[in-house]
Amino acid sequence: MSSYATIYDAIGGAETIREIVTRFYPKVQAHPLLGPLFPEDIHPVMEKQFLFLSQFLGGPPLYSDEYGHPMMRARHLPFPITPERAEAWLACMAEALSETGVPESLQKLTIERLSGPAHHFINTESESSHS
Repeated sequence: MSSYATIYDAIGGAETIREIVTRFYPKVQAHPLLGPLFPEDIHPVMEKQFLFLSQFLGGPPLYSDEYGHPMMRARHLPFPITPERAEAWLACMAEALSETGVPESLQKLTIERLSGPAHHFINTESESSHS
């Protein structure tokens, strides 16, 4: 990544972000822990994710331009985000990054960058902690 200023530029910009999102959401919808959290019409969610990831990874501030400050924790509060769901989300994203052909070093960097927010969104205890 040393010759690039941002992860966004290093992975290939908008075209790659769009492909990641396109590969990511079928995995999310098929995942038993994640699928039930998402609406049947996933396209608006995919578009917001494209805007957010572009901005979050150092590209243009598309999400903020369209919706204002991301306030992602607040936007996720209505949904029961458990540690298992955060990890499942990251695993789906890791698969999508790999399938998109993002270099391994950038896959790891991207997942590290997304891990902070994914864990910050946790607002519900593990199901296993109730047993």
